[in-house]
Amino acid sequence: MARIVLGVGGGIAAYKAADLLRKLTEAGHEVTVVPTASALNFVGVPTWEALSHHRVASDVWSEAHEVPHVRLGRHADLVVVAPATADLMAKAAHGLADDLLTNTLLTARCPVLFAPAMHTEMWEHPATVDNVATLRARGTTVIEPASGRLTGADTGKGRLPEPAEIAGFAELLLRRADALPYDLAGVHLVVSAGGTREPLDPVRFLGNRSTGLQGYAIAAVAAARGADVTLVAANVDLPEPAGAHVVRVGTAAELRDAVAKAAADAQAVVMSAAVADFRPDAVVEHKIKKSGTAPEPLRLVENPDVLAELVANRRPGQVVVGFAAETGDAGATVLEHGRAKLARKGCDLLVVNAVGEGVAFGQPDNAAVILGADGSERAIGFGPKPLLAAAVCDEILARLGN
Repeated sequence: MARIVLGVGGGIAAYKAADLLRKLTEAGHEVTVVPTASALNFVGVPTWEALSHHRVASDVWSEAHEVPHVRLGRHADLVVVAPATADLMAKAAHGLADDLLTNTLLTARCPVLFAPAMHTEMWEHPATVDNVATLRARGTTVIEPASGRLTGADTGKGRLPEPAEIAGFAELLLRRADALPYDLAGVHLVVSAGGTREPLDPVRFLGNRSTGLQGYAIAAVAAARGADVTLVAANVDLPEPAGAHVVRVGTAAELRDAVAKAAADAQAVVMSAAVADFRPDAVVEHKIKKSGTAPEPLRLVENPDVLAELVANRRPGQVVVGFAAETGDAGATVLEHGRAKLARKGCDLLVVNAVGEGVAFGQPDNAAVILGADGSERAIGFGPKPLLAAAVCDEILARLGN
């Protein structure tokens, strides 16, 4: 169990912080909510106290004998600020401390995570841009806001990322405090995620168990680390990661075209999608009905090898990462199959993980070994999928640097 301070800024998105609070407490963490006075105009003290089971104050004078403005920051394992308004980040960047939350930010020596939420013009204003850069330069994590419907009828960049995504980043920083440095700025990263589907008729398809969780985790972590992320999503039903541009596809052919187009100017490509190896040689135009007799045998043809094509056509210096979801068999172990696939495909990195019933696909946790074409092997123990995502980003950055 970790001790988390949840700072809540004075924005309309404060109501979403209640869901974030519940996710953090249900994960077993002890959470103390520190709202600003403005935030209490949106969500009141009784709500925060009921959900956190702790007293809530916004000023330094309540229970002053306990010196809360020092105690909270010193004892916290993580501080999460959501929503982080433009005003709040400006105060943090310039060391201003006029309430309990800003005092806590000055005394905290643990990882600090800001989840911004504001109108697009405010996010893009030079003052906010400079303040965010200052915070990041000091080692503070400021994730990208999401795009979509804002307060009122307009849309744009500035929405609070989904509480589940923020909670995922919080868990990641608790596991690994250095997992989200702002070190991928200027890198265009293409990530494929999910599982392709090959139609048999207007109703049925050949598919696989991939849900896209791992690919979405890679996209989210990379965007938080500053990358310009294009996420090619095959049949994924998940909230879009904040800061990523999502291209939706269905079949292997559609994924192949979308990835090839995006990879044309990318520094790195991560092929984490489960791409169907085969497709029916013909698609029936109407729904296939029961006839009382066995249907004709289904004839399959091979799909293009998207990963091999990426390797063959990659730009100079481009890093290509493949995934190998293996089960092992009588002939070889999961890792042996992975090493053989790495040699066969010729990619720079191959992430090898075991799959099966209740393992990897659709699960929040994963374990893998990252194999390098240079002979390196990095084992990532069982943990949340963003933890593996951060390791993949580390390995990409190391090779881009070389």
